[in-house]
Amino acid sequence: MERVLVTPEEAADALRIGRCTVYDLIRTGQLQSFKIGKLRRIPVESVHDFARRMIEDAGDAA
Repeated sequence: MERVLVTPEEAADALRIGRCTVYDLIRTGQLQSFKIGKLRRIPVESVHDFARRMIEDAGDAA
């Protein structure tokens, strides 16, 4: 079965950024997440969407 949700640590690893940066992105609404009980989870699609936006923004700046 394909993964649908990842932890903040896994999202940080996938994006090659720090865990604190992931929490900053969540806090500012740039990366969607939600809580299941005490656990924070991020939809994989949200990670992909964030990466796409960053790539598009980099292309627009060039």
